[in-house]
Amino acid sequence: MKGAIFYSGNYGSTEQYANWIGEATGLPVFDIKDTRADPSDYEFLVLGSSILYFKLTIRKWARANLSKLKGRSKLLFSVSGAGPSPKLERWVAASLPSELLSEMEHVALGGRLDHSKISWWLRQILWVGSLFNPDPRARKDERGGFDYVDKSSIEPITKWVRQEHLGTAKYPNNQ
Repeated sequence: MKGAIFYSGNYGSTEQYANWIGEATGLPVFDIKDTRADPSDYEFLVLGSSILYFKLTIRKWARANLSKLKGRSKLLFSVSGAGPSPKLERWVAASLPSELLSEMEHVALGGRLDHSKISWWLRQILWVGSLFNPDPRARKDERGGFDYVDKSSIEPITKWVRQEHLGTAKYPNNQ
């Protein structure tokens, strides 16, 4: 089966994960801004998105391409500092149409927040938000940044691709 990775990110973590998954599976990787990024050319899809302001950055593209995404086997990976939680699942559910969510699996991956790469305005928003955050670890992360990017965390995604979609004859390196 023919598959591809489509991602949307802001600061590099989602792109890094997409490239690692591409290297591990042999699938082509497309930034959704790439005009060649046509999901209808593929039978299965790995969709990657960072989360910004409690929303998936891929949400508008997903809605615009809904007819091309529906009916295909899909896995979504989200990248954030939140980690797997009911809160994160609510953000994902609020970002995508329910008919799309019902057709895909979701894997939460750890992200990175480097204050030197974000705007002064966003740093101020994070600081104010941290004042109201009841979670001490999240408060600290919002104020000082964090790096939870971990290459080994792509394993559930590469396993899904190998087990569900890649024949070992076509992809001998993916056993």
